[in-house]
Amino acid sequence: MITIVDYGAGNLRSVENTLAKTGASYTITRDPRAVRTAEKIILPGVGHFGQMLRALDTLGLRQALTEKARSGVPFLGICLGLQAMFETSAEAPGERGLALFPGRVERFPEDARVPHMGWNEIVPLGTPRLLNGLGPKPYVYFAHSFYCPLAPETAASCEYTGVRYTAVLEAGNLFGVQFHPEKSGPLGLKIVENFVRI
Repeated sequence: MITIVDYGAGNLRSVENTLAKTGASYTITRDPRAVRTAEKIILPGVGHFGQMLRALDTLGLRQALTEKARSGVPFLGICLGLQAMFETSAEAPGERGLALFPGRVERFPEDARVPHMGWNEIVPLGTPRLLNGLGPKPYVYFAHSFYCPLAPETAASCEYTGVRYTAVLEAGNLFGVQFHPEKSGPLGLKIVENFVRI
């Protein structure tokens, strides 16, 4: 059973539809008790870093999420859900992230056209489990104005306006994607299926 976290602003319907296509069992919750018993977690993300983290705090979800992520349960952050896994963000400098990874989420340069919206190529580094069976340079769909820096846990990178950043992150049971697999057609479905099989 996969638990999708509902903090009030995530792109739940698209994620739900994609999971349904894989045949996976799932539930949607904003109850910390349900998160604490989850077998796998997906944290979708749409919106503003500060608003998302404040919503997680208001709902009592922050501690439940970090406990489960650190306990070894497979955890997938999508777009803003990936950014929330870092310590801080330039989008909301005073707001704490989940701090599952060190570092700060940055904004694309002032002269860049943002959001970075549309299809772009990602370059796998090594053999990421989420990208198993997708070929050397898959195209996926992005919609974001802020990005996660390259890190030791970066499993695939992407380049936009001269900035190379983390497109896929993998570290043990922790996974994150900056793009939207639920909007990336058959390739995105395959990525979600790969997470379901982990």
